[in-house]
Amino acid sequence: MTWTFTTDLAAYLAAAGPAVAARPVTGTLLLTTADTLARHGPHAFGDTDPVFGWWTGAGGEVAGGLLCTPPYPLLLGAVPPEAVRALGAALAAEPLLAGVGGFNARRADALTLAGCWGRPSRVAEENRVYRLAALVPPAPAPAGRARRATEADLPLLREWTEAFNEDIGRPGPASEAALRDRLSYGGLLLWERDGTPLSLASFSRPLGPSARVGPVYTPPGARRHGYAAGVTHAASEAAYAAGATEVLLFTDLTDPTSNGVYLRLGYVPAEDRTEVVAA
Repeated sequence: MTWTFTTDLAAYLAAAGPAVAARPVTGTLLLTTADTLARHGPHAFGDTDPVFGWWTGAGGEVAGGLLCTPPYPLLLGAVPPEAVRALGAALAAEPLLAGVGGFNARRADALTLAGCWGRPSRVAEENRVYRLAALVPPAPAPAGRARRATEADLPLLREWTEAFNEDIGRPGPASEAALRDRLSYGGLLLWERDGTPLSLASFSRPLGPSARVGPVYTPPGARRHGYAAGVTHAASEAAYAAGATEVLLFTDLTDPTSNGVYLRLGYVPAEDRTEVVAA
């Protein structure tokens, strides 16, 4: 039983791709991140080369994977408990993991890794993964309608994406390449009223059976009118129309408003994940 680490995306996809895809809820971030790297190159998220890994069980089968695109935390998929403990040891010993400054994993796995890491750490985020069980229209229905964003909306999409990044504590410029990619398959939707855009929702390109809704953003002056619920409902429908049979989204567990909205739209809790970073 062992971890294998590499900077070779093709090797990772060949070895770990089927195991990660078999668990689309736990693996959603790994799936979409690997897809972005395949489409836009190894430095789509930063100048440092990504690192990939997979766990091979006693019978020789690959049981799960991980990836890290510095400066972002290492993403760990579903792996057996013994793999989590072995990864904790590898964080201190494996040269390819020397630059890891945090990790995002299922809650119990994240806490195990924190205990094995040997470095002072803190919990940076606690998120819940929701899956759509049965889509329910928002009630009452908000005024206005949803429409697909177009290239003419790019300045607004950049502005709102950067505002969203600021809201979640990760300020930085929006990637125009990423926005254009989402426009290419209809993955960006706006809620507008009387021709004025008021809220944004996006969804990832369907990979296998799943797509993930997010980000969802409403400017402060337009909040508490149901526009986010309206555009999230529309984005969820659009994800189904694009071929997804499993629609997911993430929420911050400290935000009761968004968690309540998604529950009312028919999303149900599927998994809690914790992000741990160096203190």
